[in-house]
Amino acid sequence: MSNVPITIAHGDGIGPEIMRATLRVLEAAGARLAPETIEIGEAVYYRGQTAGIELSAWESLRRTKVFLKSPITTPSGGGFKSLNVTVRKTLGLYANVRPCVSYDPYVATHFPGVDTVIVRENEEDLYAGIEHRQSDEVYQCLKLVSRPGCEKIVRYAFEYARVNGRKRVTCMTKDNIMKLTDGLFHKVFDEIAKEYPGIANDHMIIDIGAARLATRPQTFDVIVTLNLYGDIISDIAAEVTGSVGLGGSANIGDQCAMFEAVHGSAPDIAGKGIANPSGLLLAAVMMLVHIGQGDVAEKIHNAWLTTLEAGVHTGDIFHEKVSELKVGTDAFADAVIERLGQRPARFTPVEYAGGTPVSVAGRISVTHPAVKTLLGVDVFLHWRGAPNVLGPQLEALNGDGLELTMISNRGVKVYPDGMPETFCTDHWRCRFQSTTASGTVTLSQVLSVLMRVGNAGLDFVKTEHLYAFDGVSGFSLGQGQ
Repeated sequence: MSNVPITIAHGDGIGPEIMRATLRVLEAAGARLAPETIEIGEAVYYRGQTAGIELSAWESLRRTKVFLKSPITTPSGGGFKSLNVTVRKTLGLYANVRPCVSYDPYVATHFPGVDTVIVRENEEDLYAGIEHRQSDEVYQCLKLVSRPGCEKIVRYAFEYARVNGRKRVTCMTKDNIMKLTDGLFHKVFDEIAKEYPGIANDHMIIDIGAARLATRPQTFDVIVTLNLYGDIISDIAAEVTGSVGLGGSANIGDQCAMFEAVHGSAPDIAGKGIANPSGLLLAAVMMLVHIGQGDVAEKIHNAWLTTLEAGVHTGDIFHEKVSELKVGTDAFADAVIERLGQRPARFTPVEYAGGTPVSVAGRISVTHPAVKTLLGVDVFLHWRGAPNVLGPQLEALNGDGLELTMISNRGVKVYPDGMPETFCTDHWRCRFQSTTASGTVTLSQVLSVLMRVGNAGLDFVKTEHLYAFDGVSGFSLGQGQ
């Protein structure tokens, strides 16, 4: 078989050390690779590339479509964008997959027997990064959730479970509060779960789900969730299993994929030869499975497990009661290489040789346009004062088929019939809706009320149209309504 082109980046801090160790193991195991090297990270940031990656590097990534990446250092201060977020979103890497496994008794943990996989949506949610300052006191961040985005990640989670012999997929959202965005994710989960009758499924609110993950992680199998929640709970899961330093991560798209350790660049120990290469090595194992070299992945992973069982440990996991030999980065790689072809005795050997990569490409349902009806507009004002003063001012602007129906502050209704105890900022949502029997309005009516608001000397900083889709309301009421 011909060698598979991949792009590698040695990164910053301990990155070059763990990448060299990982590549030595891959070569010794017979991985059929043709690596191309790019430069990313701190030096590139300081050359003026705000995302830490050069244009020439993108050419390599788009050509090979497989990226094995060491951790990088993002300079402190403003003006620098996250390289990981940039790569994930630019290349459409919608699924972040993080296995979290307990390696007791060789790695200290309070929770033996954990083997959980977090499947995190990677492109949407609050990580869209669309933020605005709208008043002296209020900043906003838009939470964007799309049906195709939900469908891709949920379907990926079920396909991952099917391909890897997993028994249950748990969805975690906060749809008791965010009924539209998180509600969409939960709805799509329920729809797709019906296509996999052989895999159990359940749903948990994210707060109790995270608590259960921190106290009973062994009860979970595969978890699928939105971007921010997934970022948080994947670190929780990695930490309770013993060490974030052992975690590998895959970022999967329809065309490209990126594989990396979940830990950072650890500049405080860079150059000392003591870093644990396991996170990047296990990410490389995931890469090998992805490119169809499960036989090599199986050989490396079982050798790694055998090395742990032999008590050959780097300093971060070394413990006198279970460890036999404390080694550095290169010696640990040597120990894994020596055990290639061996299978662990205490751990269950992994089997990848007959496996197939997980893919959901081309399996997104077609969304048919809904009948979209405009029912009103939310006008957001930058204004200081009390709601019982603002309300009458806005009611005086009623007309042309639109009238003020409600004012809220930070999502809580404060006019009419608000409570005097409610704390208010200088940012107000003022809802105008139709006075006609049909309940519908036109864009001309919306523009007219905005003109009246502006002429009254009120500073509107944002508007949101209120729509119904096929007769179903597409906007929230807010607390207290």
